[in-house]
Amino acid sequence: MATTNFRRRESQSDAPGQWGKGADLDLTCIDTIRTLAMDAVQKANSGHPGTPMALAPVGYTLWQEALNYDCDDPKWWNRDRFVLSNGHASMLLYALLHLAAVRDPAEGGRPAVSLDDIRQFRQFGSRCPGHPEYGHTPGVETTTGPLGQGCGNSVGMAIGGRWLASRFNRPDFPLFDFKVYTFCSDGDLMEGVASEAASLAGHLQLSNLCWLYDNNHITIDGATGITFTENVAARFRAYRWNVAHVADANDTEAVAEELKQFRRTSDRPTLIIVDSHIGFGSPHKQDTSAAHGEPLGVEEVRLTKRAYGWPEDSAFLVPDGVYEHFKAGIGDRGRRAHAQWNEKFDGYCERYPELGARLRAMQARAMPPHWDKDLPAFPADAKGLATRESSGKVLNAVAKNYPWLAGGAADLNASTKTALTFESAGEFEPGEYAGRNFHFGIREHAMGAVLNGLALGGLRPFGSSFLIFSDYMRPPMRLAAMMRLPVIYIYTHDSIGLGEDGPTHQPVEQLIGLRSVPGMIVIRPADANEVIEAWRVIATLNDAPVCLVLTRQPLPTLDRSRYAAASGLARGGYILLDTPNARPDVILIGTGSEIALCVAAAESLAGQNIAARVVSLPCWQLFDRQDEAYRHSVLPTAVKARVSVEAGSTRGWERYVGAGGGMVGLDHFGASAPIKDLMNAFGFTVDNVVAAAKAQIAKWKQA
Repeated sequence: MATTNFRRRESQSDAPGQWGKGADLDLTCIDTIRTLAMDAVQKANSGHPGTPMALAPVGYTLWQEALNYDCDDPKWWNRDRFVLSNGHASMLLYALLHLAAVRDPAEGGRPAVSLDDIRQFRQFGSRCPGHPEYGHTPGVETTTGPLGQGCGNSVGMAIGGRWLASRFNRPDFPLFDFKVYTFCSDGDLMEGVASEAASLAGHLQLSNLCWLYDNNHITIDGATGITFTENVAARFRAYRWNVAHVADANDTEAVAEELKQFRRTSDRPTLIIVDSHIGFGSPHKQDTSAAHGEPLGVEEVRLTKRAYGWPEDSAFLVPDGVYEHFKAGIGDRGRRAHAQWNEKFDGYCERYPELGARLRAMQARAMPPHWDKDLPAFPADAKGLATRESSGKVLNAVAKNYPWLAGGAADLNASTKTALTFESAGEFEPGEYAGRNFHFGIREHAMGAVLNGLALGGLRPFGSSFLIFSDYMRPPMRLAAMMRLPVIYIYTHDSIGLGEDGPTHQPVEQLIGLRSVPGMIVIRPADANEVIEAWRVIATLNDAPVCLVLTRQPLPTLDRSRYAAASGLARGGYILLDTPNARPDVILIGTGSEIALCVAAAESLAGQNIAARVVSLPCWQLFDRQDEAYRHSVLPTAVKARVSVEAGSTRGWERYVGAGGGMVGLDHFGASAPIKDLMNAFGFTVDNVVAAAKAQIAKWKQA
């Protein structure tokens, strides 16, 4: 590239239009970030230029002065994490990934983001989508955009860093000491999930966590004074954070000094409030909402470049020296740090081979050896166990041999039976970070976001609550599915079967809502032995989140000498009870607590010379993945008479019972009453299921 000479500002605090004589390479790099963002948004005719223009000095300073990061290997385990929670400012991240020459080792070291990718910002197939997407663009640590989620993820990453250090560091081998840096906006801090996450981080004294808050006083509706007049600094001090203030985002020396102060802080997380000017340098749109979410316009781009001292007619210009300057900063520093770490890790593996093997398995999302050797056995029992009870037993058996399986509940461990009770489990607490029992407090939304951060850091995390409160967690659960993260959600109190707590706590529409999330695995086991098989499936999943949906009330443990083996759960659905010969007259299909009801109804029908097949269908997603021959062997197309039985919404069941099939379900809210009264009132009885089966047989005979 030919050298481009243009006059620069003498200092970064000078207002646009005040120019010095010499070239300032740091400022050239900063304005390269700004102009790449402006040009990409303008070409796409879509996007958010204002925040990248405002935060370019802060992002540049963080990457050049502080970030411990190997641009040749963005998956290096001890790298510092950079999370752009205000993901609408994605061009800031893409510009940094490009200028720092971050590579994709999985594709032979090709650029993570090329200049051509930037030119195709927000276009189909581009590595520069509208918001950062984990797994799509190398160097993107997590999928962000829904405001506040990146903040919650960063807390999970910081927790994971502390856990790794406590579990694996040795005095002569301090492997893990990475920091987590998060850019967040007014919008992030207005969202409740960020507040929940910040409260948890302060309680846990996560001094490896730094949020940089872009205080630009602008949201889409205008000045934040309309909706956001609180004292943010006071709020975060109340959360037990260290709070610092930089009065001008262009003051890179002040930003660098506060980042140094953060790294010296050892007892709490840090919030750096950075006052910025959205759309910095734009003559007509700076400090207005017009700079937030739309292109500046061709003429305004020209005028802004003139204000920067930039060639007005240039597009996607990277002046000479910019790449080299990044290479001499973050590039060389990160490569040296990674090489030193690799040497240290090799020595660690020689000294501590078992721990080294464990770390390699974690990084590869591989299974630990013999993880299932201590699984319990559940004999037939008419009284049985609540599936939350049997799951608690299985979880503890699995976790003993799965050393990086860790998690907890939103203050409901006693109810969800998710406490790890074996001696070596321990509690994750302020200053005591080796424990595997996490206490999220009554913060379901933050728990979901934190779990994603933990999974991104190599742990196998689980979180639990009542099924009804999955509604509080839907945004991070959706993102977990999008990122294909192996997060485990353990939900109990799964139906009106919880009884007297009433309709506010009785889930109706939650099952179908979770089943509708692409990539989400939802399993509702019918008894203790299906719970064992559910955990066999869950433990080996490494590319999808899973919901395990469990009962509060006891369910009979089926006699598997009379009924099919519970191992059929691995295929999502199986024939639990079949007719002795010929094809069935009717098929009863159920999940969870309603399987025992289906079995009782089938036996009643048999006494009336009606042959009923019972199909246990605990996981729709796994069943739908089976080949057509298997699915038709379980649900033969020739048998039209079918009835689904599930204590929840009937929506979706038509795909298994057919358009004219029968459905015993709950398409209204529940009520407060003892479980027996509720089941009778809402039709979950043998007589009602038998009547539905007979109605189906009669209907299809007439057809």
